[in-house]
Amino acid sequence: MSQMINAITDFFRFSSFSVRDVIDIAIVAYLTYRFLLLLRGTRSAQMTLGIVVLLLFYWVTRFFQLTAVQWLFTNLLTYVVFGIIVLYQNEIRRALAGIGKNPLPGRYWRAGNPQGFEEIVLAATTLASRKIGALIVVERDIGLRNYAESGIALDAVLTYDLLVTIFSPHTPLHDGAVIVQRNRIIAAGCFLPLTLDPQLSKDLGTRHRAAIGITEETDAVAIIVSEETGIISASLEGRILRNLDGTALRNLLEKSMERRAARTAGAVAERQEVV
Repeated sequence: MSQMINAITDFFRFSSFSVRDVIDIAIVAYLTYRFLLLLRGTRSAQMTLGIVVLLLFYWVTRFFQLTAVQWLFTNLLTYVVFGIIVLYQNEIRRALAGIGKNPLPGRYWRAGNPQGFEEIVLAATTLASRKIGALIVVERDIGLRNYAESGIALDAVLTYDLLVTIFSPHTPLHDGAVIVQRNRIIAAGCFLPLTLDPQLSKDLGTRHRAAIGITEETDAVAIIVSEETGIISASLEGRILRNLDGTALRNLLEKSMERRAARTAGAVAERQEVV
């Protein structure tokens, strides 16, 4: 026990402490914070906890000099690295995409136009009353061009009539997703990645799984209308909210856009103060 206390004391004993050390610690703290935010609300949070437990166990084996266990962990370390890449592939993709996101807040305010929300809400409630399936994806920060290219390019003004027409059962585009960018429908009939979360309810069909899948890989908001039940749902950050009415859907869209715009505006203001 005394050996462990001495090791901890030596670790926190600094011969000198400069501004460079403060900056170094601040960067590490920020990166750790962003990493935890990336994992929050996802199934990767539990996997991270499991990895931390294994690392603590490995440190304990080294401290008590358990040679056989150390040998086992050392030989498995190479495979663990590849395993982490596979387990965190969605989070890694989201993080890399987030690095290149647009730092200007104006984009969010255009995407968050209340008139555009009204058109989406009105179309969703109308389709729900008729039990017509629909999937509408609203772009926020991370671009959806790759997914838009899988469908039919439209680049049309976002209107209630156009949304209802697209998702009518007799039109060729009703099976795919509609992607909305800056109050314009940029594409329809788009294919989206399906979530691989095994804990999802079996009641959720392909539309719901595609909505969750796109919000796991991007920061978009997906609105789903169930063809079987007429229930309106929304997916955000890999989570799904069900049984929404028009008011709840409008509030969700407004809050999601305002929150992103406020964060971006704050980040720009901080950079301007630094300059």
